[in-house]
Amino acid sequence: MSKNVPPGIHTIRGLMGVCHLLVDECGDAVLLDTGLIGERWQIRGLLWRLGLKPESIKAILLTHGHVDHVGNLAWAHRFSGAPIYAHRAEQAHIDGMFPYTGASRWCGRMERVAYDIINYRPAKIDHFIDEGDELPFWGGLRVLHLPGHTEGHCGFFSDRHQLLFSGDLFASYFFKVHLPPPVLNSRPELLADSLRKALALNARYVVPQHYDILDGDLHCRRFKALCRTKLR
Repeated sequence: MSKNVPPGIHTIRGLMGVCHLLVDECGDAVLLDTGLIGERWQIRGLLWRLGLKPESIKAILLTHGHVDHVGNLAWAHRFSGAPIYAHRAEQAHIDGMFPYTGASRWCGRMERVAYDIINYRPAKIDHFIDEGDELPFWGGLRVLHLPGHTEGHCGFFSDRHQLLFSGDLFASYFFKVHLPPPVLNSRPELLADSLRKALALNARYVVPQHYDILDGDLHCRRFKALCRTKLR
């Protein structure tokens, strides 16, 4: 089910969240994150239903390097041949070598278990991205550096559609709209400024990477309400 979003956004729902296939009018596609478990067959099937081929995927964009977002990264890179775009600070996460400290040590422990279960393989970032970079995909996507969840966590903003893909800045479910749990945040002191930066965009639509239904207006309203609570 999807509504209140521009055409071309396709949800790929896995075990721990969602990733997206963004398809433009020419049939060129972008994979936004790669998920953890169960996404590979969905990506193959979605491409087939849309009449697209693996090489239709022109880029793999990463919001950040946690395993539930990069679990299929090496496979997707081989499958499509598409280059990987991510913030340079995320390579340590992708490599499984990030030095977690404090409460976020639990994140590292959970990731190590997941690596073994899914037989995880890392991959190298082909193109480093940072604040303000303009990417020529899906009609144009501007990189918004939103650290806090991780050092290099990024969102992607479409000026054309006034839509923010907010990554893991927040999760949006009918039963709970919330910031990432403290044990998953390696730079929690930066979260408030990232919320303010995203809020200042005044986007028409917001699409996070953890949600119940694809509804950009609903998630935008939930995000604004959350910010009113957290940024007092």
